[in-house]
Amino acid sequence: QVQLVQSGGGSVQAGGSLRLSCAASGDTSMRSYMGWFRQVPGKEREGVASIELNGRTRYADSVKGRFTISQDNAKNTLYLQMNSLKPEDTAMYYCAADRIAYGFLAYYEYWGQGTEVTVSS
Repeated sequence: QVQLVQSGGGSVQAGGSLRLSCAASGDTSMRSYMGWFRQVPGKEREGVASIELNGRTRYADSVKGRFTISQDNAKNTLYLQMNSLKPEDTAMYYCAADRIAYGFLAYYEYWGQGTEVTVSS
């Protein structure tokens, strides 16, 4: 079993920055692959960034160069640093974990509770 507890998020003006955190606990082998997703009402959940235990990262084209995914293994925490935020980044953000490399497919078994990010123009 894996538990993911998110924090961070909130409201910011365009061009601003926010950092999301995702504190993980439970079976380490079940969270070898972790990712951040976002979802707006009426749309499918989309992958934003993913990271593997070896540190390999991947980003959606829409956030590349602006968002950074990282993990602090000592603190068992996943982060998403979001810079140069745009109104189109407004969404509910979720962290996810699994032992399988799903990348940007929303098949992860474990999910955080979600945190809202609102970017105003």
